Amino acid sequence: MNPFPKLASRHRQRNHSPPSVTFGGEFEECQFFLQCKLAFERCPTAFSSDAAKISYIVGLLRGRALRWAEAKSHDDSFLHGPFSAFLSDFKLTFGCYESISDVRKRLWTLTQGRKTVTDLVVEFRILAAWTTWNENALIGAFTKALKDRVRNQLALCPKPSSLEELIRLAISIEKRHRELRRHDIEPVASSAHERSPGTSGCLAPESSPAEEPMQMGRTRLSPEEREHRLRSGLCLYCGISGHFVNNCPVLLKGKSPPVKLGLLVGGNSDSISSRCSFPCSLTVNSRQIPLEALLDSGCEQSLLDPQLVAEWKTPTNRLTTPLSVSSLDNRNLSTITHQTVPLRLLVSGNQTKLLTFYLFPSPQSLLVLGHSWLVHYNPIPDWKENKILGWSPESSQLCLKSATPSTHEPSPPSLENIDLSAVPQVYHDLKQVFSKDRTSSLPPHRSFDCAINLLPGAPLPSSRLYHLSKPERESMEHYIQDCLAAGTIHPSSSPLGAGFFFVPKKEATLRPCIDYRGLNQITVRNKYPLPLLSSTFEPVQDASIFSRLYLRNAYHLVKIREGDEWKTVFKTPLGHFEYLVMPFGLTVLGDFLNRFVTVYLDDILIFSKDLKQHTQHVRAVLQRLLENRLYVKAEKCEFHVPTVKFLGIIIESGRLKTDPEKVQAVTEWPTPSTRKQLQRFL
Repeated sequence: MNPFPKLASRHRQRNHSPPSVTFGGEFEECQFFLQCKLAFERCPTAFSSDAAKISYIVGLLRGRALRWAEAKSHDDSFLHGPFSAFLSDFKLTFGCYESISDVRKRLWTLTQGRKTVTDLVVEFRILAAWTTWNENALIGAFTKALKDRVRNQLALCPKPSSLEELIRLAISIEKRHRELRRHDIEPVASSAHERSPGTSGCLAPESSPAEEPMQMGRTRLSPEEREHRLRSGLCLYCGISGHFVNNCPVLLKGKSPPVKLGLLVGGNSDSISSRCSFPCSLTVNSRQIPLEALLDSGCEQSLLDPQLVAEWKTPTNRLTTPLSVSSLDNRNLSTITHQTVPLRLLVSGNQTKLLTFYLFPSPQSLLVLGHSWLVHYNPIPDWKENKILGWSPESSQLCLKSATPSTHEPSPPSLENIDLSAVPQVYHDLKQVFSKDRTSSLPPHRSFDCAINLLPGAPLPSSRLYHLSKPERESMEHYIQDCLAAGTIHPSSSPLGAGFFFVPKKEATLRPCIDYRGLNQITVRNKYPLPLLSSTFEPVQDASIFSRLYLRNAYHLVKIREGDEWKTVFKTPLGHFEYLVMPFGLTVLGDFLNRFVTVYLDDILIFSKDLKQHTQHVRAVLQRLLENRLYVKAEKCEFHVPTVKFLGIIIESGRLKTDPEKVQAVTEWPTPSTRKQLQRFL
């Protein structure tokens, strides 16, 4: 029984279009407040007072929420406001608050389960609306939430360019799966023998190629296929000879036959030579290798001959589930067990893309470009002349974009309020180099991208998964969520996987670390080491004026070279992730180094003999940084000073001395009186 009948009836009689649902105190019903808010906005005069709003909400309560209101009504101020205090108490009581961190965690751990993709999309969008994740992070989270069969099919499609495209593709794949479950697929050959009503006589038989093209997917047996297997003595379940369905080893193990990949590797040499092929090149271990590529629209994916892969010593990955290749009559032709790592394919001068090739022997053509590649570039072939006439408009735009040399044009004025109080007036025209907002986005790919070249033929390493304590696991979740939101990492399916762990910092926080020892052992080392301190300070001795620059977000200023991201993968209990950026020694100041600039990681020291010369030096460095989209943290910089601290050394005109702060722990150490104390000191 409602203890507030007059409140409920009075507000319903005013026709304020109350919410269609009432509130019983469950967390899932918290959208009830949005409906109440709409009612308040439709009738502002009726709900001008806090008491009117409170009585309206109380009149729509039920269950334990109503019992709570009844208990609170003994306080005279409960029904009279203020409304903000009522709402805060209400939401706190029934748990209608959820932190952004909790929402991010729910979004990342979301799975499709028994839901349809459409239902998953609704739940995903609700959670995503509360986060600040960028497009790449949302794409990774949505892909991770999908069922394995949908994800596996997505892997055979061109990479979606947006979240909306990914959602449409996932819905389309699931719809196709439902259709395949409801209906048998009619054999392709059956339609060729149907007669039209007005035609008499037999159709002339068509000549068939030596091998038939392959199709994707295993369906329930058609009557024709069942008859064929019975006549040929094949198993009715797996289609292999030597046993029958009652003792089929696949059926006894409770496993389905391998998924049949939609590949076309058929025909004889004459039919192959008549198809369209054109020159291209593959980048393998930093070498460009010219090849002839065969266009094959009947092939779902792209193929590469295993002998070439062995000759080039290209890294490959073993498939978790071997792919069975079969013809239309379900005859097993072969099995695919390996695929290459992503390789860069270059065609028509500027058409370039990273592709993963399945290893499949194809003597007629060593490289086959299948349906997924054709969909991405949509070439216009001339089958009669055996050549490509052109490309789709979208692909042509990409081609022109990659062919146009980059120019450094002045950026439009920024609305960012940059604090230049610590920067001399003479450099204020270069204020964009001190921007903070520009460092919040991913840097572009540039000539000095960080390349990770692997030793030829070296086996790919894999590290163990480190145990994390509860505080470390919470820190890991925050780190992953923050990096996904910033776009510096994204989910990965790379065969590599370095371990992820934490080490404590001086300020009692945790520093994330990744065990890249295995990767470092097979990486071609950079032969240029960090400079010795003695060599670093030698050119500084004649200087009398100094400036010290500190790069902002130095570890995220340089991108990994495109195609090398899969090598940076680290694994956590939340999954595998790969970096898009990483630490990198600064190389864009090469023609200034040791003349009037010293660089040590993210610290830049500029030194000169007089102020006029020094101003020119600082301006040259700032301009070079801005040209390469590297930004400086103004609040940590020092300009035009006679004394500066750099790498633990105090530098002044003609003099170097150790910074007392850096040796304070040693100078204040008590004199050891025992062997143990001496060992501790050492």
